[in-house]
Amino acid sequence: MTTAAKAISLQRLKRRALSLGTVKVFDQALNFLLPVVLVRCLDSVTFGEYRLLWLAVGTVLSLATLNMGGSLYFFLPRADAKQKKTHVHNTLVYFALAGGLSALAVSPWNPLLPAALEPLAKYGALVPAFVALWVSATLLDYLPTIEERIRWQAYASISASGLRALLVAAAAWLSGELRVVLWLLLAAVVVKLALLLTYVYIHHGLDRPWFNRRRFFEQLHYSAPFGVSAGLFSLRGQSDQWVAASLFALSSFAAFTIAALVGQVVHIFRHSVMEAFLPTMSRMEAAGDVRGMLSLNARANVMVGTLLYPMLAFAFAFGEDIVTIIYTSAYVEAGPVMRVYIAGMAAMVIEMGSIVLLLRQGPFALKVNMAALAISVAVSWSAAHYFGLIGAACGSVLAVYVDRSIMLRRVARHTGVPFRALQNWRALGWALATAAASAAFAWIVVDNVLEGRGPLVRLVVGAALLAAAYGAANFRRLTR
Repeated sequence: MTTAAKAISLQRLKRRALSLGTVKVFDQALNFLLPVVLVRCLDSVTFGEYRLLWLAVGTVLSLATLNMGGSLYFFLPRADAKQKKTHVHNTLVYFALAGGLSALAVSPWNPLLPAALEPLAKYGALVPAFVALWVSATLLDYLPTIEERIRWQAYASISASGLRALLVAAAAWLSGELRVVLWLLLAAVVVKLALLLTYVYIHHGLDRPWFNRRRFFEQLHYSAPFGVSAGLFSLRGQSDQWVAASLFALSSFAAFTIAALVGQVVHIFRHSVMEAFLPTMSRMEAAGDVRGMLSLNARANVMVGTLLYPMLAFAFAFGEDIVTIIYTSAYVEAGPVMRVYIAGMAAMVIEMGSIVLLLRQGPFALKVNMAALAISVAVSWSAAHYFGLIGAACGSVLAVYVDRSIMLRRVARHTGVPFRALQNWRALGWALATAAASAAFAWIVVDNVLEGRGPLVRLVVGAALLAAAYGAANFRRLTR
């Protein structure tokens, strides 16, 4: 093992990933469970408007930030204190400017406002004000983790997410109106921005210089290709939602977005592990240990797949029961859409973003994502006309497999590491196969023994059977 690899032991990285994972679980659990309250407090059209708001926020965030926050993973670990301060201040300035431009993009006074966003125009300045502040405060989601202050990240994330969920739930419960929800969302994001500025003040200071032109453009030159590529990647996942918002009623769009929430489970595991491993991978790449970096990435992906595949298999087998229990039977049409999404999530276990970042393959990734986005939009739009709501999800799923296939082969050629050695394919295949078999076993038993029983009983028994079967097949792997 090289000196760079010894800097932080694998066990410590696992503990860090677990800590970040706990925070992500809390944050994403709130995002997952908050709609449980909202579907019971808001009518289907108003809930559709709420989901449309977050689709708009996610889209401008994907396009406007240009991975400036993520680029700090590259710059901060190899910078001294003065340079760190410069990069952090430059990033703050950039996010503030990006927030202003994003607000203009979603403003009802924008003559190019997409027709799908017209239902939000009646809320006037509330939507652009929220978008501006949300984008400006986004750096809080990156900075403490990048600087390996995991406890700070945990406290900040839990506080900001908890407050936002509490205020939104209270507003929906007491008023049933999106306008009230928007006012309280503004209050929550102001608190998040205050937390970010407090962190920067404590660890870097807010005194001059606030901006360094040379460092700024150095960072932007590095981050922009990755940012555009990542933005196109995000648009692939969002494009099908824009198709659904454009072609179907708001109530059906709301059900479609509920199905897409399964992606949050993938996000929790992939990003928690990636954020924990990436600083060490960056140091290994800087030390010239490319094979060690790839090996660490492969281990991380096996860790994610072992835990994630049984959850995806369970959701695939019991989709309608899950939707009925959590979101009421009014949104049961989300079940079939969820299955289509899960087919794509299985491939997303193989995380390539960190490798692309560290190997400086942004320009190539940009071309791949442009092609994949075009495929995604064309397939989703066409399939939606032929197959209805489930067709709108097909494009992004196909694009995932196109992307992974091309990028893995590119990394193999660039590094000289054979394709078969880039990932632990045997371990990933075993986890996927045993998860699918366990889910099939659980569904067959439940469908034959508990026919006619309520969805809660079916889910509890099905989960227990799947856990027992999968645990038995993977006992040694899970106890390592």
